[in-house]
Amino acid sequence: MTVAELILSPFSWLYGAIAHLRARAYRTGMLKSQRLPGIVISVGNLTVGGTGKTPMVLWIAERLLAEGKTVGILTRGYRGETLISPASDSVAASTSDEVRLLQSHLGQRVLFGIGSDRHRTGSLLAERGVEWFVLDDGFQHLQLDRDVNIVLVDASNPFGGGRLLPAGRLRESQGALARANLVVITRTSNAPGLERAIQRYTDSPIFYAQVSLNAIHYVEAGRLAGSITADLVGKPYAFCGIGNPHSFLFTLRDSGIELAGHEFFPDHHHYTSTDLAQVVFAARAAGATALICTEKDLYNLGDAFDGSLDLLCATISMNVERADDFWHQIISVANDKMPKKLED
Repeated sequence: MTVAELILSPFSWLYGAIAHLRARAYRTGMLKSQRLPGIVISVGNLTVGGTGKTPMVLWIAERLLAEGKTVGILTRGYRGETLISPASDSVAASTSDEVRLLQSHLGQRVLFGIGSDRHRTGSLLAERGVEWFVLDDGFQHLQLDRDVNIVLVDASNPFGGGRLLPAGRLRESQGALARANLVVITRTSNAPGLERAIQRYTDSPIFYAQVSLNAIHYVEAGRLAGSITADLVGKPYAFCGIGNPHSFLFTLRDSGIELAGHEFFPDHHHYTSTDLAQVVFAARAAGATALICTEKDLYNLGDAFDGSLDLLCATISMNVERADDFWHQIISVANDKMPKKLED
């Protein structure tokens, strides 16, 4: 344990006690979750940082759309914003990189309810005909009832060192997995030890999913342009401001891309011209042929990039193993809880 962790340990104990009492209050009915007139599928995790929630939300939304469902995505957004609109209306207004990424892929096929009060935004979407809701980062949002609880666990750092916030990265103790209906282990296809650890707390089905490189695009005028194959990108310098930056490096290297170097920024970082000048300077010093970032970063660049080096953007997708079985489990859990709504 580091000195910082030791100092923060009492605060972690307090945080954990409050989180436990809050969850217990909802479980026993002392606090009431609010229901939406539809089916709610929650995607969340136990830790702060990236586990692949956004690609999973996108995967579920696409699957629902393929079955002809009317879909709404409920997400907190960024800095207290509240938006209720089709993607085309809100994409420029939202300050959330994750929202804008989802909107860029889903277009007008999905409605978005953006704001901290997910019941309010969900109710407004229901008035516009939405019957299926995907609750982004919803595992700890107990104020809203859900029909399916999906929890993602990152195999590279599954429980954040085992310590609760602020000493560690856990939002809740591992015992909270008892609320899960399905668990998805990400960033690996085989983790028997982690499976056994998860099974101490839940008997829910466990699946595997990997985030993989979908394409590499040139960025022109702040937008994705033509694509380029991994073997032709040269030796780029990577930078990103995401929850799990090391996963970005792993994805690039796993695709055969040799990096000149890298630089990390805080999650959701909005870049300044000074930030990017620093990145360009480091990239040139390392002999980089270009810069490369994630799709989330693209929405945080604004007009700060001066184009002094080629900028590439890596887009990713979620590959769920046993995808049909996974989807059947989701529908089965929802059907068990709300059979009448699914029969309508």
